[in-house]
Amino acid sequence: MPTSVRGLPALVLLTVASATAAQADETAYRRSEDVIYGRKYGVALTMDVFQPPAPRGVGVILVVSGGWFSAHEAINPALCDEVLRRGFTVFAVVHGSQPKFQIPEILGDMHRAVRYIRSHAKQYGIDPERIGIMGGSAGGHLSLMQGMAGSEGDKSAADPVERESSRVQAVACFFPPTDFLNYGKPGEVALGRGVLKGFRAPFDFEQLDDATRRFVEITDEAQLQEIGRQISPVTHVSPDDPPTLIIHGDADELVPIQQAQVMVAALEAAGVEAELVVKPGAGHGWADMLADTAQFADWFEKHLAATPAAR
Repeated sequence: MPTSVRGLPALVLLTVASATAAQADETAYRRSEDVIYGRKYGVALTMDVFQPPAPRGVGVILVVSGGWFSAHEAINPALCDEVLRRGFTVFAVVHGSQPKFQIPEILGDMHRAVRYIRSHAKQYGIDPERIGIMGGSAGGHLSLMQGMAGSEGDKSAADPVERESSRVQAVACFFPPTDFLNYGKPGEVALGRGVLKGFRAPFDFEQLDDATRRFVEITDEAQLQEIGRQISPVTHVSPDDPPTLIIHGDADELVPIQQAQVMVAALEAAGVEAELVVKPGAGHGWADMLADTAQFADWFEKHLAATPAAR
């Protein structure tokens, strides 16, 4: 996968750079950095919390991820400006990053983040039943997975965070992968192959060998396909899923617009409110993408806000 400044993948930099270039008037907010929401293998998992001056009780998770790469330095407040202006509290979640961690492990981090946010809802002044999630590309994929595959907590868990639900109440995202086994066309497998061959690391699935206590690569094709099914949001669609908005360019060569189309079709078939906004001629990101976060804010306003924002 191509990398650039400070080792950040080009896909992450595209989002960050476009946001910085188009940044609007700075929103007043209070930022709490490196809030620890969990630990694994001795490593802390962190998020930054952005609190608006007049919070309205709504929480919005920003998934900091491009190519399933995540880093604190990839957090750009400009992506949150419009949402913060509406009085929504933003949680910018950094997950365990590839190439060290694979997608199934990353999904576990996202579940943990949502559970943490919900368990600390009172501290951050949000309603635990009014949480939205947003992201782009891999961040869009993870947003959809949280929307479609969020789960109830373990009420018997010793850790109170793990007793909380990891479900969210609204999703808004840019150009997300949604079906890795039918990627662009039926039967096209993209588990670090084909169009996604430049993103091999997050698909290098491993399992722990109990005898040797070593992680070993999974090579069985049937097992790989089953994992591919489990990490595809379209697989998890059900009637109780949250309202979902997707914005996607019809000239995207990395994540075909077919991925958004099949996702929205599946949601609509299940009776879930879903909307696809097509950007004619746009590829995997576009110059004025930041302006489109206003549509995310409108979506969260519609589905999460108890009272309309003051304009």
